[in-house]
Amino acid sequence: MRDDRWLFQQLDEVWETFFPDMHQDNDVRIVWGRRARQRLGSICRDKTNETGTLITINALFKDEHVPDFVVQATIAHELAHYAHGFHSPLERKFDKPHEGGVVHKELDDRGAKKLEQMSKKWLKDNWREYLEKHLPRKSGLARKRRIIIRWF
Repeated sequence: MRDDRWLFQQLDEVWETFFPDMHQDNDVRIVWGRRARQRLGSICRDKTNETGTLITINALFKDEHVPDFVVQATIAHELAHYAHGFHSPLERKFDKPHEGGVVHKELDDRGAKKLEQMSKKWLKDNWREYLEKHLPRKSGLARKRRIIIRWF
């Protein structure tokens, strides 16, 4: 079952496997966020602990139909931001979090390239259909917007 404990174990496993040399200089929490169509994960300062870091993972990933490697690749992506000094006490290495493909390079350098590729392939092949089934768009709202726009 994918609960909070499972999610923390995934963070621990990804950190130990791909980021063993990266010091954890603050408290890092990981939580389930809201269900989202595009945002798979995020990293920010923890509002409950001013010096802590909070990683949020898309709640749709609680579903066991989403492969573990998609969750792990998302966590690895967020840890790459942490390693680059975004929302962490580590020295900031870049001005922008995705500047020049630095996240992909970081994951490749740490041996997580295959994990990232598997995740991207699964998302490309399955995500749209998964969303249609588990988080469908509200067609009524789209129609209302079109009607409103036509009147202007």
